[in-house]
Amino acid sequence: MSCLGVHFALTPDDALALEAIGNDDDCLEHLTENIEERYFKEAEAYIAESDKSWDAMHRALSGGTLSRSGGAYPLNHVVLGGTSLYADDDYIMSLKTPAQVRDIAAALAPIDEAEFRRLYNNIDPEDYDGDVSDDDFEYTWSWFAGVRDLYAKAAAEGRFVLFTADQ
Repeated sequence: MSCLGVHFALTPDDALALEAIGNDDDCLEHLTENIEERYFKEAEAYIAESDKSWDAMHRALSGGTLSRSGGAYPLNHVVLGGTSLYADDDYIMSLKTPAQVRDIAAALAPIDEAEFRRLYNNIDPEDYDGDVSDDDFEYTWSWFAGVRDLYAKAAAEGRFVLFTADQ
């Protein structure tokens, strides 16, 4: 699989419907056939793609690690933190509540390129499948800006944010 990351700013109805699903197969089916289908066609303003940069982005915002529990709230919730809606290892689905989204948006707002560079430099190159480099930083920074903007929009509108990635 390709490991491509996407953040969705979900309506409360969409988030609650997804949370109510009882098993991984049905949850993944609902994501791919309902949420992805609808948001990519009708609500692109509520999507922030991150390609493969989500890995470095999470590490930068979580003290250099890929762990869900690494770093500190709220920055460690930007990507992997939050409520996991999928238990198998072939997909990631992590949901953040509107309250968490507000906290995350407030924490992300002051992060400029220099601050993100400082955070990025905490990534342990021995534990990272990518190449900690200027090129990787620029790639990650370019996707980060869209994710930061999506959180600001979602916070202003009281939306949930769902991060997804196929593994």
